[in-house]
Amino acid sequence: MSASHLIVVGVDGSEASRRALDWAAKEATGRGGALRAVIAWRWDGGTAVNPIEERKRATDLLDAELAALTTRLGSALPVVGEVTEGRAAEVLTAAARSADLLVLGSHGHGRLLHTVLGSVSEECIRKATCPVVVIPVPALIASATDAGV
Repeated sequence: MSASHLIVVGVDGSEASRRALDWAAKEATGRGGALRAVIAWRWDGGTAVNPIEERKRATDLLDAELAALTTRLGSALPVVGEVTEGRAAEVLTAAARSADLLVLGSHGHGRLLHTVLGSVSEECIRKATCPVVVIPVPALIASATDAGV
């Protein structure tokens, strides 16, 4: 993807990543750039699914999020989806090495819920070689998540 301004955004199907995806798409459109939506997947060796099914689940999720983005924004923005095996923070920071900006939601579907940022966001901020924008979750959603809703 060759564009004057490349924005990488993390996608995991959560409301936080959806808000980050929308923000990143609008930012890329405003800058005349392109968007790379990245989802990381890992197979933990469990018996519920196998690696092929886990990758397909991630691919289907990303495809659905990008289709919904087009419906929400109706944009002709150049978007490339990328499905990569690995730890989310490592995958995202690697994908953003050639980017101008990395955009993340403040909380995703991780097992740990930190007070201010999700653990993936925290690690990406420390490791990224480009600026990182973290889109906050609105107070109403954040308080429902913290309450276990």
